[in-house]
Amino acid sequence: MYHIKVNTKYDYDIDKTGNGLLINDNKVDADIKQLNPTAWHVINELRSYNVELVNFNNVDKTAEIRVNNNIYAVTAKDQFDILLEKMGLSSLNSAKISELKAPMPGMVLKVCVAEGASVKKGDNLFILEAMKMENIIKSPDDVIVKTVKIVPGDKVEKGQVLLQFS
Repeated sequence: MYHIKVNTKYDYDIDKTGNGLLINDNKVDADIKQLNPTAWHVINELRSYNVELVNFNNVDKTAEIRVNNNIYAVTAKDQFDILLEKMGLSSLNSAKISELKAPMPGMVLKVCVAEGASVKKGDNLFILEAMKMENIIKSPDDVIVKTVKIVPGDKVEKGQVLLQFS
């Protein structure tokens, strides 16, 4: 289930079921044909729509979609985003982050950033090996790296401060 907001104005609840598509609990019997990886042709209620994905941000779950030469800004929330919102945890990311702590004990395999680097939300920070698995730790926000307290080969404990941001 997804909650979609179009142009920060219109809200839709979309659910894909085994036999179709529900929009705001109404079954939609649209004929959807994918033309290429970013374009579709849709026929719904005897109307034809050319749909093209113009821009997509996977981290923020936002997109710009062109429908018959009109561009729409779309934001999506999946079931987990909705659950976090209901629990009051969605605003936790709005606070400015000043440091990053080890999410689990492990060994640093690679550090992808240096002090003074400007990092965007979702960029790789370092690779941490834990329980024979490589975990890529990504930036939780747009930040500038102030201090890097780890080097490859370091063993870290859960909660240990690894990076500081300004």
